[in-house]
Amino acid sequence: MGLEEEIEELEEEIANTPYNKSTEAHIGRLKSKLADKKEKLEAQQSGSGGGGGYSVKQHGDATVALVGFPSVGKSTLVNALTNADSEVGAYEFTTLDVNPGMLEYRGADIQILDVPGLIEGAAGGRGGGKEVLSVVRSADLIVFVLSAFEIEQYDRLDDELYNTKIRLDQEPPAVRVTRKGKGGIDVNTSGDMELDPDTVREILREQGFVNADVAIRGNPDVDQLVDGVMDNRVYLPSMVAVNKVDLIEPSYVETVNEKLEARDIDPDDAVFISAHEEKGLDAFKERMWEELGLIRVYMDKPGRGIDWEEPLVVERGATVDDALHKLGGTLDERFRFARVTGPSAQHDDQQVGRDHVLEDEDVLRVVARR
Repeated sequence: MGLEEEIEELEEEIANTPYNKSTEAHIGRLKSKLADKKEKLEAQQSGSGGGGGYSVKQHGDATVALVGFPSVGKSTLVNALTNADSEVGAYEFTTLDVNPGMLEYRGADIQILDVPGLIEGAAGGRGGGKEVLSVVRSADLIVFVLSAFEIEQYDRLDDELYNTKIRLDQEPPAVRVTRKGKGGIDVNTSGDMELDPDTVREILREQGFVNADVAIRGNPDVDQLVDGVMDNRVYLPSMVAVNKVDLIEPSYVETVNEKLEARDIDPDDAVFISAHEEKGLDAFKERMWEELGLIRVYMDKPGRGIDWEEPLVVERGATVDDALHKLGGTLDERFRFARVTGPSAQHDDQQVGRDHVLEDEDVLRVVARR
């Protein structure tokens, strides 16, 4: 029996096994085995594959990947947002390669990737899907681009991303596994975990652990625990853009909202746009900025004053030390202290060290040794 048949059998057994406390450890073992089989199948397919896949050099302060089925308007959207020139036509499969464009917003350079339209089965390799998804994995934000008339496509897109180890809008599970020479598998938890320790042990044994110390914080479910043990998942934020709203009747809006809610998407969290008419793009950019979690830091440069035109763009929660690393050069090794004016400072020109957390629109002056 081949790996694909084994995977199908495992998926069928999991689907047909009712989940309860008495079956939890068994299901955990099956899901762990399933994850391992999928890893082996992916390695097998990669080894026998012919193409080298897509390679998009990342530029700017952040990268956003637009994902969607063919003909939902991704190319039109990226062209409206950026200086890209993606081939656009009123027929399917017009995007033949990954087309990057650069959006300048709030002083940040945000690279927008118009990836080829995903089709069902992309995670398994259909339509060059694996190459496309490898590009998506390297992004900082995933944007689902949905036609207002085909909201249900979200389900298949979400499945394809999940099947290629992309986890959206969740924190990585806090799981640490340390091998040891003897003593079996010891499970240590924070006290909040509902999973039975025997379930944890079954999952680890399927991954080849015989003797190990396992530390788990929080309350992961079986799937999250498998993810934590595999330790090769990518965790990314996402947002939903509903396109072609210029083509719908006002009475159809309620139907769109109901379809979004059926997928646990709050309509207030979705952005409604018309890429063709270039409507709703300001709201799109603002939401994208929020999801990326970027902040602007204006540098007070010796002898030149404050550079209000080109801020240093870093992630929310960044420290002075993070800013030094992004600035590069010799500032890091010559650093003495910094002075900050703005939202994060207790007063103007506050003297701070490397661990000071910066906020949006701070003014930063680095004092360094000569």
